[in-house]
Amino acid sequence: MCGITGFIGSGDRGDLEEMIAAIKYRGPDDTGVFLTDGVGLAHARLSVIDLSQQGHQPMFNDDKSVGLIFNGEIYNFKKLRERLVRRGYKFKSNTDTEAIIRLYEDIGEDCFKELDGMFAIGLYDFKQKKLILARDRMGKKPLYWGIFGGTLMFASELKALLKHPLFEKELDLESLNKYLLHEYVPTPRSIFKNVHKLEPATYLVYKNGEVKKTKFWEISYGGGKLNFGESLRLLEEKLEESVKARLVADVPVGVFLSGGLDSSAVAYYAQKNYKGKIKTFSAGFEEKSFDESGYAQEVADFLGTEHNNFLIKARDTLEIILNIEEFIDEPMADASAVPTYLLAKHTRQFVTVALSGDGGDELFAGYPTFQAFEVANVYKKIPAFLRKNFTDKLLRLVPDSEKNFNLGFVLKKFVDAAGDKEKYIHHNWLGSFRREEREKLFKREVWGAIKISNEFEEIDNYWDSISADEIKNKILGLYARTYLMDNVLVKTDRVSMKNSLEVRCPLLDRDFVELANSLPYSFKYKRFTQKYIFKKLMEGKLPKNIVYRKKKGFGMPLAGWLKNELKEFCEETLSEKKIKSQNLFNYEYIEKLKREHFNGKRDHRKKIWTLMVFSLWYEKYMK
Repeated sequence: MCGITGFIGSGDRGDLEEMIAAIKYRGPDDTGVFLTDGVGLAHARLSVIDLSQQGHQPMFNDDKSVGLIFNGEIYNFKKLRERLVRRGYKFKSNTDTEAIIRLYEDIGEDCFKELDGMFAIGLYDFKQKKLILARDRMGKKPLYWGIFGGTLMFASELKALLKHPLFEKELDLESLNKYLLHEYVPTPRSIFKNVHKLEPATYLVYKNGEVKKTKFWEISYGGGKLNFGESLRLLEEKLEESVKARLVADVPVGVFLSGGLDSSAVAYYAQKNYKGKIKTFSAGFEEKSFDESGYAQEVADFLGTEHNNFLIKARDTLEIILNIEEFIDEPMADASAVPTYLLAKHTRQFVTVALSGDGGDELFAGYPTFQAFEVANVYKKIPAFLRKNFTDKLLRLVPDSEKNFNLGFVLKKFVDAAGDKEKYIHHNWLGSFRREEREKLFKREVWGAIKISNEFEEIDNYWDSISADEIKNKILGLYARTYLMDNVLVKTDRVSMKNSLEVRCPLLDRDFVELANSLPYSFKYKRFTQKYIFKKLMEGKLPKNIVYRKKKGFGMPLAGWLKNELKEFCEETLSEKKIKSQNLFNYEYIEKLKREHFNGKRDHRKKIWTLMVFSLWYEKYMK
């Protein structure tokens, strides 16, 4: 895993060195900088495969007509290499990077279709004088780009672009509006104007000052003809192959183990295919409704792994929160980024690569929102006047608490979004501020400038592009292209790479994803049982109480901490002085949110945290 950056146009070597230095933590083992005739490529290397200097980047072909920088891992590179050797290509290294270069020499831009793995690639073809940027199918690896003053610049993270002298830093108000809705800025937007995230499964060609983008893969659902038993057999085969491929490394490998189904399944196949005891890692909380460490220990004992667990306390998080903008340079309000950062930091003391269970919930309908969706379809059949005058009011009487997934909080979120359109309802449940709340939050003139924009534009585009045999499978596709890609994977990438730790996701393997997507929704969700087929797959391989326990999620006890340990910090971060200096929000509305939360009247943890993250980011990057 690495960091990449570069530009085509104006800039000197010092600019390029500053850009890569800004993300050096992504690759502390080696740095490569190349600049000639306005073509700048820079790379920070975390050595995982072929630790020798033969893996140094930028890497070039024999006649130096192709130069490449690459962040990620290609799991089928040995098969590609064997094919290319048969076709007469000679290799100087054992790296997947060189396989990409040879494949490009062989078949040109079609090479990206052949790559199985996670990647963000910058490739310059000196003969054709074109830059190619490419991103993997699931959007696992980040890649930002923008054109300023006739110079195209790109990087793994925004902070690298900020170092280029032509970069113009301007807050995008439409992106801010969407951040407050989703708790992240959806692809292809970024928080800055004129900066874009390259879409997943896409490559961009920049030539003669023009940009052209091409999709090389699409998410699609249905078409499978396997029965349930055949599907189980093939899922096991593909998952085991995926885990085995991700155990290959020239450095120590471990597994993030929460004790949930997904991470436990990955740990099962990892231990099965690992020589000796594989290392597993978990984190726990003193607040019992958030603590999963006991489940993780149970799985570790059952599988016989070498397990490491550590306890997270409120004081442990404060230093991380104070500097959260250092590793999240675009606002992203998933509070689990903080404990995940601490888990990654602890894990990096023992291994360089960790496998995770990311992706299982999106593939197999694992979130509580899928159950809520079924209930909402019934709830909407209740006459509107009854919902308004009786049901809604009754539900709102249920008190909030500080517990994880507390009933009052969940029911209020359910009522607020239950009447929304099918393609929007899940995002309103997952996010922070609904439209009517953002209208109160923004200053009148700011809201006036953004209210006419389509806040669901990205969802509408994905909805139209996802091919699916069932509406519910199509909703899974939305999760893959929104919440998974722009929240879960961004969180994992930033906190792991800040600690120079590579995280691999076996459940996001191309073959496994395509197989899961081919299955009917009834295999994934059956009679209020989420992840039905995945649970059946792991029956007998894991303790039954692990396979069928309720989802908890890796959050932190934010509601209580905001009232106690983090209250002073919250008041400082969302002070009247700071909010008014931003000239964006109505402080009176924010003050009301704080008072209601501190007094225990309402649970506003998500809204307050979303605002805190933005305020911390604003102070760091916009002042």
